[in-house]
Amino acid sequence: MKRQLLIVAAALVLAACSQSDPSAPSIPPPASTAAVAVPVAAASTPTTVDSDTMARYDGYGDMRFGIDEAAFEQAWGGELKGAPGQGSTCFYKTPKWVKRSADFAFMFEGGRFVRYDVGTTKEAAPGGGKVGMDEAQIRALYGARVEAQPHKYVAGAKYLRITAPGNNGVLLFETDAQGKITRWRVGVPPQVDYVEGCG
Repeated sequence: MKRQLLIVAAALVLAACSQSDPSAPSIPPPASTAAVAVPVAAASTPTTVDSDTMARYDGYGDMRFGIDEAAFEQAWGGELKGAPGQGSTCFYKTPKWVKRSADFAFMFEGGRFVRYDVGTTKEAAPGGGKVGMDEAQIRALYGARVEAQPHKYVAGAKYLRITAPGNNGVLLFETDAQGKITRWRVGVPPQVDYVEGCG
């Protein structure tokens, strides 16, 4: 009888040992060696920056506002025309393919990149605005961020000023008296608000 009790007790102990302890940490199965697709997070940029334009609220392409002339030229990688006049700290540089500086130019002041100006339909502003659009189209693109101000020289014309989300860059459209966009610029204050450019 004792022997049978010992056998039953041993069987119970073995059965208890074979069950897993719910409090014990679970060991994950070995990792699979198969390739797993990992989603790549999109770059952190303002939502109104389009991938098909180099125009940005914080610069143009790889050139960011605040970099010096040498760093700008290195990032640009092409030939640029323009130099400061005697006694001036503000000037424009243009790519060599630009025929009129009013079409496309980069502003420097105090040796730093501070603004760029566009007067052609070939370039789209951050958010999609372009020369030739009207004020209603700009308001549809940029919403409540658009602040209208009267033009300094043209009666009935306006400046449509848009402050960038999340940084200090400003996009500024100029309209004619009929409300059509004639040119735009992006830069940092106070230079973005220079009405006469470097004049």
